[in-house]
Amino acid sequence: MIAVISPAKTLDYKSPLPALAPTRPHFASEAETLAAAAAGLGEEKLAALMRISPALAKLNADRFRDFADGPERPALFAFAGDVYTGLEAKTLDEPAVLFAQDHLRMLSGLYGLLRPLDAMRPYRLEMGTRWAPHRGGSGGDKLTDWWGDRIAARLAEEVEAEGSGAILNLASQEYWHAVDGKLPPAIRIIAVDFREGDRFISFHAKKARGAMARWMIEHGITDTDAMRGFDSDGYAFDAEASTPTQWRFVR
Repeated sequence: MIAVISPAKTLDYKSPLPALAPTRPHFASEAETLAAAAAGLGEEKLAALMRISPALAKLNADRFRDFADGPERPALFAFAGDVYTGLEAKTLDEPAVLFAQDHLRMLSGLYGLLRPLDAMRPYRLEMGTRWAPHRGGSGGDKLTDWWGDRIAARLAEEVEAEGSGAILNLASQEYWHAVDGKLPPAIRIIAVDFREGDRFISFHAKKARGAMARWMIEHGITDTDAMRGFDSDGYAFDAEASTPTQWRFVR
């Protein structure tokens, strides 16, 4: 089983790192291409596209401009949003991180698909951004158009290599859209829905996605069905509200 999560806008490039060798992202050259194209947009265009403040637009324009010289950090320890608060990667031991390297993937607007130890440079480029550089006269006006089926093809290869034929979808709809409908039908895909009683609360759901990824990693779970036992933070599997492809956990 491979669990898939979204990236985060908030980044951490300062806290201590474990002594583990970083790996190279599969789509590193694509990330460089996108960063170079984004560097040409300028601060005002970035602010409009990303709906961010002038200060954040300047920060990210500078990041894209200096991308080749930017600091690198393993993705698992670089992202620091709500999902990663639930995952608490800094407290994972080395065997758990190495298990995650084989069984956890992060979708990314810039890097496509990341393993936990893949070295990434700081960036902000959401998958839902309505912009993409044209590639050989093709592409489109959305980042997902530019990526096409490349992310899904790579994810399918990794699922095949892992051997279970299953994906646990813990990603947001925005990021899952990059692979939705593009994966081989033989792959079993389980999407997870987290509720507070009958209510969906985004902040809690994001943290729960990270907590479920951590639970999988800590327990070394490779069987999708065993994930029904997830019980962190008071969540429990709701069999009546679940289907074979959409599981609900409630607290």
